[in-house]
Amino acid sequence: MPFWKKDRVHEEIYNNVAEGLRSVYKTKLMPLEETYKFHEFHSPPLDDSDFEAKPMVLLVGQYSVGKTSFIRYVLNEDFPGIRIGPEPTTDSFIAVMHGQNNGTVPGNALVVDPSKPFRCLTKFGNAFLNRFVCSNVKNDVLESITFIDTPGILSGEKQRVDRGYEFSQVLEWFADRCDRILLLFDAHKLDISDELKRCIEVLKRNDDKIRIVLNKADMIDHQELMRVYGALMWSLGKVLNTPEVCRVYVGSFWSKPLHFDSNRRLFELETKDLLDDLESLPKTATLRKLNDLIKRARLAKVHALIISELKENMPSVFGKDSKRKELISKLSIVYEKIQREQNIPLGDFPKLDRMQEILKNMDFTKFKPLDRKQLERVDRMLSEDVPKLMNMIPQEEKTYLEIHDRPISGSTFNDQQATPFEFGGVEGVNAGIGEHEWIVNRQRDEYDKVFQSLQPISGKITGAAAKQEMIKSKLPNNVLGRVWKLSDVDKDGMLDIDEWALSQHLIKLKLDGHELPNTLPDHLVPPSKKDLLSTNGFHGNTNSSSLYPSIKSHVDRGDHE
Repeated sequence: MPFWKKDRVHEEIYNNVAEGLRSVYKTKLMPLEETYKFHEFHSPPLDDSDFEAKPMVLLVGQYSVGKTSFIRYVLNEDFPGIRIGPEPTTDSFIAVMHGQNNGTVPGNALVVDPSKPFRCLTKFGNAFLNRFVCSNVKNDVLESITFIDTPGILSGEKQRVDRGYEFSQVLEWFADRCDRILLLFDAHKLDISDELKRCIEVLKRNDDKIRIVLNKADMIDHQELMRVYGALMWSLGKVLNTPEVCRVYVGSFWSKPLHFDSNRRLFELETKDLLDDLESLPKTATLRKLNDLIKRARLAKVHALIISELKENMPSVFGKDSKRKELISKLSIVYEKIQREQNIPLGDFPKLDRMQEILKNMDFTKFKPLDRKQLERVDRMLSEDVPKLMNMIPQEEKTYLEIHDRPISGSTFNDQQATPFEFGGVEGVNAGIGEHEWIVNRQRDEYDKVFQSLQPISGKITGAAAKQEMIKSKLPNNVLGRVWKLSDVDKDGMLDIDEWALSQHLIKLKLDGHELPNTLPDHLVPPSKKDLLSTNGFHGNTNSSSLYPSIKSHVDRGDHE
């Protein structure tokens, strides 16, 4: 090719991944989409704001399952326009975003703001925009995440009432652009209505973003919770039609007292996992946008092949209408032909019934024949530009962590940090922090009797003698090996009476379901070995910023290492 016609996009050096994504989309992918009317079939074109938008979390569920309460739980404060009640209270889509001044912005004004990623929502008309509002809140959590609260999905006779806009299509638009989809269920209301089933079906295209939340789980006791959990999994299995088991987070995401606190630890673990997942979104937002662009490019390529194949099969003069109807009815044959000739997985094709429905209103004579140069340009984007941008992501994530390596104040993400009520604050490996007495001494009599029965020599027992007793715990060798390394504080290959007591304490922690530390915290160092902290340079817990260090600083990263 002459030098003036060469595609120079891949030669550019991008300042960041978002800029690179925006550039390759507009120069390589968007022309293909416009040529084959991709935007009329699948998704509107992407704006600059879509590449720069903060991660979005979409909350979906029937009315009164706790969607709005969940947002309030995470923010630790009310937001403008909040309404919580047992009846269907939220009747609008509410984008909860960060703003310097608290207030609301109506939908029609919101979609013309070029700094917000909502301009394409104008296609749903005033019936939707009158039910769309932005709630601005000055909250630290919202500096990195945006929440989208949705109207409660109706059931029974109510679901037959027309909303005035295509609710499922609006959900699909948000699902394509959000980073997480939280599908909430009430422990007392597991029925999946027809409208909810339709909504789940449109969300399935983004099943990698979906997280299931069983809310209000403290309202039932342990036995009932087991039955409810099983019923939920059975119901979801019929709707999702996948052999894999969904990840379900069980908890009660509000600030009310627990009705049944027998599952308190379960709720704490589940809440921590879910909030950790949400907190990680800003770090992985760029990777998600890159992943979504790749999925969009693959769909656009398949769509171009389908449209060009339909164009090729149309007669030039007579019988256009009858041939058009025939092609629509036999679209599955077109799919099979393209799949066979192009060696494309069937999962990359758009849904057959939806494609047929849209094609009924299309003029096939305006379709374009296949332009292989445009397809090659997209292929080069996937083979050259995308790997280059992927190589930039680790450095961007590192830079993000350096800039944002601080707790988010005043939010559920960290409001328990540095208190006894944080996860693992005064239990497990952190039990005994700040106490004057060594916590191992609480069961010292039991440990000392076993130590004496092992016939110590010069006050110490060998590894062979300790092994025979330690394997009675039935813990695997890799765990017991970690226990030994942590307990042998002076590293002489033997255990004295204090070190033996420490080993038994660590074994008990593991048997009780707690994790082992990677390094021995200061408060677990035997009093007789405290001098080693200075003389031998031994150090235990180096996290001095908090009286109650997070369990993540000591957690055993895996028992199968």
